[in-house]
Amino acid sequence: MKPITCIITDDEPFARKGLEGYVAKTNFLDLKAQCEDAMELGAMLMQQPVDLLFLDIQMPHLSGVDFIKSLPKPPKVIFTTAFKEYATDGFDLDVLDYLLKPISFERFMKAAFKAKDYFDLRNAQTEATYLFVKSEGKLEKILFEDVLYIKGMENYLEIYTKNKKVITHSTLKAFADKLPQRSFLQTHKSYIIAKDKITSIEGNTLNIGEHQVPISRQLREQVIHNLINQNKL
Repeated sequence: MKPITCIITDDEPFARKGLEGYVAKTNFLDLKAQCEDAMELGAMLMQQPVDLLFLDIQMPHLSGVDFIKSLPKPPKVIFTTAFKEYATDGFDLDVLDYLLKPISFERFMKAAFKAKDYFDLRNAQTEATYLFVKSEGKLEKILFEDVLYIKGMENYLEIYTKNKKVITHSTLKAFADKLPQRSFLQTHKSYIIAKDKITSIEGNTLNIGEHQVPISRQLREQVIHNLINQNKL
């Protein structure tokens, strides 16, 4: 497995230094940068995308929570904070872990291995050609090559394939992490499409055969850029 690239962001120099030392002792982590606040981090991510953020929550100008909410597709996050009351915010954002300061090396490593397990699983599933989902009391095999698009409805999904529609209990974000990233693309907060199934684009609508899938205004530029770069248009 290639190292997990990461950035440390904290407005306290002592906290950054401590995390830097921990990362240096962890052979599967690769520290790319350190930032003092969310504004600096945002600029850094435009130049240097990474897999993982060690992100303080309470910072000047923009909190770590609000920063993550502002990103259409953020990296995975391990929050660091001195305040227990922020834990709920972290878990609501589907972060990998929540470290309470002062952070011991033992607790840091527990979070780091959780990140490693996540990326190991994602990489393994990226190479897979199918997955099983629970639907109507049984496990349905879903071939990635058969999927047209996925529609999210709060805690449920509708998976549209060439031959059927499967309903399963999951969030769209959790399901997206199981899909091959090179083959699927999120076009809207409630939709993920199979790129090779697109037949045409009209304005803010993708046509997939007889199906129509919306493109959100916030994601349109990113979606079009992704498709053009992969010669899908």
